[in-house]
Amino acid sequence: MTEITDEYMQQMLGKSRSYTIVILHPGPNYADTPEVDATIWEHGRRNFVLRAEGKLVIVGPVTDDTDTSGLGIFDATVGEVTAIMDADPSVQAGVLTYEVHPMRSFPGDALPA
Repeated sequence: MTEITDEYMQQMLGKSRSYTIVILHPGPNYADTPEVDATIWEHGRRNFVLRAEGKLVIVGPVTDDTDTSGLGIFDATVGEVTAIMDADPSVQAGVLTYEVHPMRSFPGDALPA
């Protein structure tokens, strides 16, 4: 097991910065219909735009049988992310709802390839 010293932890904590996490849930209009599928597809397209713009750094659906539908980590403030999510087609259609939370993490963290 790799040893992590107190000094290393202090150094790394000093490099952390603010991000915003979004947790998606099924909304009141969530259903297994072609219309909802089309709305979710456009939600996904918008996520690709946000990724390309560098605002949405980690995103994905949650694949278990809970009331959590997806997760996103944004490089933006809580206020900016709230505005982004309020304009999301799936939120506007009531297909998804969301929670927004501030968080801290380390620049350069990434999912393994």
